[in-house]
Amino acid sequence: MDKEHLYAYFKNMMLVLLPPKCYDEFFVNFNFLDVPCLKAAVSKGLGLAIVAGSLMVKLPQIIKILQNKSAAGLSFLSVILDLYAVTTGVAYSYAKGFTFSAWGDALFLLIQTTLIAAMVLHFNYSSNLAAVFVGVFSIILYALLGGLTPLDILWSLQAVSVPIMFAGKMVQAWTNYSNGSTGQLSAMTCVMLLFGSTARIFTSIQETGDPVIIVTYALATLGNAVLVGQFIYYGYSGQQDSVKGKKAKKNAAKKAQ
Repeated sequence: MDKEHLYAYFKNMMLVLLPPKCYDEFFVNFNFLDVPCLKAAVSKGLGLAIVAGSLMVKLPQIIKILQNKSAAGLSFLSVILDLYAVTTGVAYSYAKGFTFSAWGDALFLLIQTTLIAAMVLHFNYSSNLAAVFVGVFSIILYALLGGLTPLDILWSLQAVSVPIMFAGKMVQAWTNYSNGSTGQLSAMTCVMLLFGSTARIFTSIQETGDPVIIVTYALATLGNAVLVGQFIYYGYSGQQDSVKGKKAKKNAAKKAQ
């Protein structure tokens, strides 16, 4: 490969991460301290990393359900509200023409959340209900992404999704509280969602500037933090109960002697 082809290849790779003006600023003017371009580069790189990581975010949750053949402790209402939020986010971002690195993770989360919703219905209710759900949702998704829904309606759906998404997190948190445990909820999935939504606040500010998207991820971060906090609390409580149980057994054994 000669130098011209190598240079062209390098430039094309860099333009995936940088706007043309920032490429010139970095590699033509050699101004590597340009703050706006540094922010743009970090945001784009972080966005692409989040998109790549989103392929695995809910996989631990899916595997946990399949291994245990149970969706106990998972609130279907919470899953549906979460699905509504990511679906409207994908539809709105796609219609607005935002760069894929700004919303691609929501697309992969949409696919995984749909699968989780179907599994919750399958294990907690019936296979037929799960099949009907997938069919109906596919029709809705086509209407949203196929250009059949006006942009102003998509904006309204996205705006409404902000409180709905947060309510979904709180429904799951209440379910955990009521059960006194996190059930089949995956700790790894919740932690990854927390890190992803936190990073998305920054990338949304940089790449979209859309206040609805920014507030959505801010509330998602708060909701995910609550769920992660519950894992820490119930995990600690479980350890304390285990220690107390062992002490009680030892005391009972001493009294028996």
